[in-house]
Amino acid sequence: MVTMTPIIIEDKQFTAITIALPKTNFMAVTNDKGYIMCGALDVRLLNEKLKERGIIAGRAVGVRTIEQLLEAPLESVTYGAQELGITVGTKGRDALLKMV
Repeated sequence: MVTMTPIIIEDKQFTAITIALPKTNFMAVTNDKGYIMCGALDVRLLNEKLKERGIIAGRAVGVRTIEQLLEAPLESVTYGAQELGITVGTKGRDALLKMV
């Protein structure tokens, strides 16, 4: 099952996406500039193979819900995210607010 839900963080709108898969969930929170995602995100691929795209994204591991994704410290971030001041350890919620 796929669920898309609008969420508001400090008056800024984002879209939370959850895909229920066998034995796991795929989760992301996005806006038109960037996104944070669960451990399925391959930051190395984005930084190495797709570097020219300047993708703004962060990855949190060990999360099972959107709320956990928002509160978790990011385990890795893309070069594009770093340019916005998003670093490893930034909470998901705070990273999103830097993407507006």
